[in-house]
Amino acid sequence: MASIATIFARTLTRAAGLELNATGEVLQNGKTLFRLNHPAADKIPDCAYFELLEWIRVHTGDQPDLVFRYAREIRNNDLGALGLAAKSAPTLRDSLLRLERYFRLLTDTAVYSLKENTDPALFILEARTPDHPALQLRDECALAGVADNIREFGSDKVELDYVSFKHECRSAPAQFEDFFGCKVLFGASHSAIAISPDTLKQPNKLGDFGISDFLTQHLDTEIQRLPDLACLKDEVLNYLASRLSDGVPQASDVAVRMGMSERTFYRRLADENLSYRDLLQDAQLSLAQDLLTDSDCSIAEVAFLTGFSEQSTFSRAFKRWVGEAPAQFRQLSL
Repeated sequence: MASIATIFARTLTRAAGLELNATGEVLQNGKTLFRLNHPAADKIPDCAYFELLEWIRVHTGDQPDLVFRYAREIRNNDLGALGLAAKSAPTLRDSLLRLERYFRLLTDTAVYSLKENTDPALFILEARTPDHPALQLRDECALAGVADNIREFGSDKVELDYVSFKHECRSAPAQFEDFFGCKVLFGASHSAIAISPDTLKQPNKLGDFGISDFLTQHLDTEIQRLPDLACLKDEVLNYLASRLSDGVPQASDVAVRMGMSERTFYRRLADENLSYRDLLQDAQLSLAQDLLTDSDCSIAEVAFLTGFSEQSTFSRAFKRWVGEAPAQFRQLSL
């Protein structure tokens, strides 16, 4: 069953002028107004959380002010080691990469992903649960909370290009634009924060890679305890497959993407009896085989999409890997 850290539920009830106690009661002036069907321990089931969100939305009249109060209530320090690792990361980009990788420690109802193949880059919030009326409020609170916190990170003022939500606006868009300080789009293809590449490079006021790396090692230990967690190999292969068309990423860049130092990255690979060179080859081969089998791409296009600058270099490597030239492999796969 999907779950979410109770800190988010407590913060929202506090923003609404209410209190959530340990037994799951929502109180106002000592009077119980609502009761979760689950005790408010470290985490609560997604169904209980969404019921609470929907009740609060109705109770408060679905006012945008609730979203903005939530954003000002939730602080990075409330997120424990994750919040501290994000705040002490060297740059804003590093902060968002840590949130992307380790947010699963707080919930499996949603994930963040930083997409840098667009300008501006997009920090996207994606649901991992069936649709629910409460998700609109959840998405607004989540992105407002991220935006309000990263404003405190930068050595200079952090300005957003725009913010977007998949759902339609239920109130005046101008109120959201006043809060975010930028254009806010509703009915968009993503719920996301758009940030320019230059802003992503901005150093954080409290940036310290040594401290951040120490904290991410702790987070790595915690994340390995999660059930059904994809191994580092799967994460690296998925990342490489999405980046090879831009050239072969350096191991140091992949390490940053995984939220760790290059030394920690190599140690983690060694723990799984892996090397970066072998993973890169696996990613290139798997992608090349898929493209040759299931696409109309030319051999030259397949070479480019798998990170090779020359078709001849790709063809030699592919034949070395599988014993057949790309064209022969494609013909035999038909």
